[in-house]
Amino acid sequence: MLKPWHTLTTLMVVGVVILGSGIGEWNPINHTNLLGSPTAIAQTFIPSDVWQQVYKQLPDLPRENKYISKETGKVAENNTLASRLIRYHFYVKGRPPNYRLDWKLTLADYLGANEIMYDSSYPGNDILKKNPIDGDRAAIAHLNRRQRDALVEALVNAFNSHSQQTPASTPDPSSSQSQETTPTLPQIPKPGDARKLR
Repeated sequence: MLKPWHTLTTLMVVGVVILGSGIGEWNPINHTNLLGSPTAIAQTFIPSDVWQQVYKQLPDLPRENKYISKETGKVAENNTLASRLIRYHFYVKGRPPNYRLDWKLTLADYLGANEIMYDSSYPGNDILKKNPIDGDRAAIAHLNRRQRDALVEALVNAFNSHSQQTPASTPDPSSSQSQETTPTLPQIPKPGDARKLR
């Protein structure tokens, strides 16, 4: 039989785990975790480099880059399916770029099997004369399952290799130690701690 303090200790540990589960979560608004330190992905995220790496890995992936720029009136060749896919995933949906499951969710959006995609927030809508959302969704729908899996793999590889090539900034060892952002975990309750609450 459990003693009352065992039950209280268990509840306190469960509460700490639930409340502490948000520590270090991805925050797409300012690209920092909830503790305030910049994430490595945010420090190294450069979409122009990444979409080019995707096309190096998958040269047969449709480019969908025949849209006209509103600003220049010329074809925006660098505004590709891969670059818009990355911007939609990262900026519109706020999904982390280095997990296969998140990319599969994004592809499911394009296939109409997950979340609704809105024309007004789709990348390219504001800078291209014609919104590319329909063409991009059709291009993704024409890919077979093997090709979609290869696209997910290419995206993850591109981000992981990109983050390894660009080292995260390291703090100056001569700077003060007070800037350390290592999280401290709460103490695990001990028998008798509940009496201190009275």
